[in-house]
Amino acid sequence: MSESDKARRLLIVKLKAEGVIRSPEVERAMLIVPREEFIPQEYRRFAYSDNPLPILKGQTISAPHMCAMMCEALKMRKGERVLEVGTGSGYHAALCAEIVSPTDKPIEGYVVTLEYYKELAKFAHENLKRTGYDTRVDVIACDGSMGSPTRIKYDKILVTAAAPSLPKTLVDQLRNGGRLVIPIGSYLQQLTLVEKVNNEIKIKELGGCIFVRLRGQLGFKDETSL
Repeated sequence: MSESDKARRLLIVKLKAEGVIRSPEVERAMLIVPREEFIPQEYRRFAYSDNPLPILKGQTISAPHMCAMMCEALKMRKGERVLEVGTGSGYHAALCAEIVSPTDKPIEGYVVTLEYYKELAKFAHENLKRTGYDTRVDVIACDGSMGSPTRIKYDKILVTAAAPSLPKTLVDQLRNGGRLVIPIGSYLQQLTLVEKVNNEIKIKELGGCIFVRLRGQLGFKDETSL
């Protein structure tokens, strides 16, 4: 077992003990997906510290506990379609893919991930290809605040950047019975769960959080927006 594998297992033991990881699906995904492969070389020694880390374009890869929290809140299942807004390094998309379409089985579900910055989209695609997730994850460089360009509906949607408010474009792309997790707010952000039940929206705040800003038409417009 490599040092990275050992560190990954120790982190997962910690997150389980803290009650962050609760389901076998999320535990399995976090055991399998190598976070170090989605981090710039100079920061890889910190891959299994429970902290966000810098990637490119002033963006970050979320802390492992936050990735786990969002995955648990989404309650993803095999065979589902997942939309991610804010690809970053591709790590969270890989976690989602491992849950909805495990790599030890034929492809079932899939993930579409949208990235505002073309340079980051390229970085993420390279990481996903190197780790074998490119067949399960489609990376699109576009304005994610406006939703998927294909306009199809998704079972689960996650947003990895803070929005000023809940984008209607994303709610419209959520299937009936689906779940959407998104941080909302400026300095005081709330991780928010949106459920569509009988085509009605139910909203629940899951707790405070700190994310980078969502860019695009329905995101924050400039560096002083906060």
